[in-house]
Amino acid sequence: MTCNTLILGLGNVLLTDEAAGPTVVAQLESETAPAAQLRFLDGGTLSFTLAPPIEECERLIVVDAAAMGESPGSVRVFEGAAMDRQVSRPATSVHEVSLADLMDMVRLTERLPARRALIGIEPALVDWGDGLTPAVTAAVPQAIAQVRALLACWDAQDGTQP
Repeated sequence: MTCNTLILGLGNVLLTDEAAGPTVVAQLESETAPAAQLRFLDGGTLSFTLAPPIEECERLIVVDAAAMGESPGSVRVFEGAAMDRQVSRPATSVHEVSLADLMDMVRLTERLPARRALIGIEPALVDWGDGLTPAVTAAVPQAIAQVRALLACWDAQDGTQP
């Protein structure tokens, strides 16, 4: 299946704020018209099995909890080369493989989407728990707005309609 844009949420839903990515993607999917050329995917804690869906898409947006050294609930967008730099930084992660490893694998096939971005949400707590902390819960609408803004910007640059 070929899609225009893959919106990939990463994180472990059993580890409080680590669930930020899947939470944002699930909410965004529920608010999006089925006709949109978007594919929503809960990528869990990452795996090399995510390489094919990334290779099949023209554009990629990853939403993930990211330790950026900012206040909990902060949302930042890293686009293109800035995303590559951010994901290549050493970090502790509960992910099976790193996002950098996955991106490098796709890069080897020469099918890494030219338009790609990471929307990082600074976690307050990553520990056993089944819900986001208040700071990260409050950041979910901002992260969704950032996804929509990216899509609108890319659509305008590509001369396409949403």
